Amino acid sequence: MNDKNSYLIISPCRNEAQHMRQTLDSVVKQTVLPSLWVIVDDGSTDQTPCILKEYADKHEFIKVVSKENRGHRSVGPGVIDAFYAGYDTVDLNQFDFLCKLDLDLDLPEKYFETLLKRMQENPRIGTCSGKAYYLDKNGNLTSEKCGDENAVGASKFYRKECFLQIGGFIRQVMWDGIDGHRCRMLGWIACSWDDDDLRFIHLRPMGSSQKGIITGRMRHGYGQYFMGTGPVYMTASALYRMTRSPLIIGGLAMWWGYTKSVLAGEERLEDPAFRAFIRRYQWSCLLRGKKKTTASYHQQGASIWDPTCPEVTQATINQ
Repeated sequence: MNDKNSYLIISPCRNEAQHMRQTLDSVVKQTVLPSLWVIVDDGSTDQTPCILKEYADKHEFIKVVSKENRGHRSVGPGVIDAFYAGYDTVDLNQFDFLCKLDLDLDLPEKYFETLLKRMQENPRIGTCSGKAYYLDKNGNLTSEKCGDENAVGASKFYRKECFLQIGGFIRQVMWDGIDGHRCRMLGWIACSWDDDDLRFIHLRPMGSSQKGIITGRMRHGYGQYFMGTGPVYMTASALYRMTRSPLIIGGLAMWWGYTKSVLAGEERLEDPAFRAFIRRYQWSCLLRGKKKTTASYHQQGASIWDPTCPEVTQATINQ
């Protein structure tokens, strides 16, 4: 590994006292430490501020940014707003890589060392992560079954040039799916790996952080609608999720969240080219399989990939 491994972590958090020590300790024990870790306290009302001060006092690379209490947890746009509250306090050009990291994870000690090595081996990898696992009610370690075609939302590790080119994160539900598709549109590779040094424990099941897992699944359905997912692909995805915990009802909640949004004519991402791109990708996944489709897109992307292209602004994305 060469010396170009300076990375910045930004962690939005709110009322994470129950789990955050495990995350803080797992990052402090990394074999390659971050150059800077900005933790944004998004108006916590529990012991989160005290715990953050304790760790910031011990470790010079930890910086805490505090936001006013909005009165409730807000996933999707709220999380990304908190992320940018931290992002706006630093100069990204001082770093080679950027990670958006949740504070309810337990990371293996070589997590960031391994990600840095993989990205340096392949300069087209724009964003990556390990795989998320959780402990089920019987204490068994269970995979969250996140696809290989994107980085996991709880741990988005980005090459700086890629993050700037895609315009960063959309401030809406499904930000963590939209970013991977934008990477592919520009020839970057988005991926995740299920290796021992990259498997991390999600201390809360995916989609359960606000009002329960059913609400989280419905929110995911809306997010798919917002992103531009087609109804056939959404139905197939919901059927697959019915085989995961919570059985049947989780997939139904996803499908209803999507269908309800269609019927209500909810807001969608105003980017016809993007919607057309993901629908082509999704149809290919249904017909050829996601693994073959993603590999084909990665191969095609080599001809358009240009890491020197100027960054895209949020205003451009939202046009």
